[in-house]
Amino acid sequence: MDDKIETTAEAIEADAIPRVHEVHAATGKPVKLAGLPEGMRKPVTSKSAAEWAYERLILYIRNFEEQLDAEHEIAMGFAGGDAGVLRIEGMGFFDPDIVTFYGSDATGVKTQLIQHVSQLSVILRALPKLDETGTATRIGFRLAADLEQG
Repeated sequence: MDDKIETTAEAIEADAIPRVHEVHAATGKPVKLAGLPEGMRKPVTSKSAAEWAYERLILYIRNFEEQLDAEHEIAMGFAGGDAGVLRIEGMGFFDPDIVTFYGSDATGVKTQLIQHVSQLSVILRALPKLDETGTATRIGFRLAADLEQG
């Protein structure tokens, strides 16, 4: 039992701060979303659903990219439709409830998805990098850096 005494304000704030818990079946160990930016340590109630969805997606994207080899880049597929796969080149949100993804499809055509947070369901995928001689693009680290500055 925890003998720590909290004030009512501390208890309310602790309940409002976002929590995450995930375990990978292969390892039985928790999945760590490392380096939670300072801006994401504020109580959930101070942000819109769109901003929270955007920030959490960035962490998932960055974590997924950290597991890729040098020959693959991140893309996302969309559940519940035949929209295909979008190679992620950018992401944003429009308060209170819209998240948008910028990129290109499998044929290289410029693509943008605009989605309401209540419909948000994406699959992160590893695709072979476009430029076979260059370095794989890592969008998650750039997006996370933007969270640190913002």
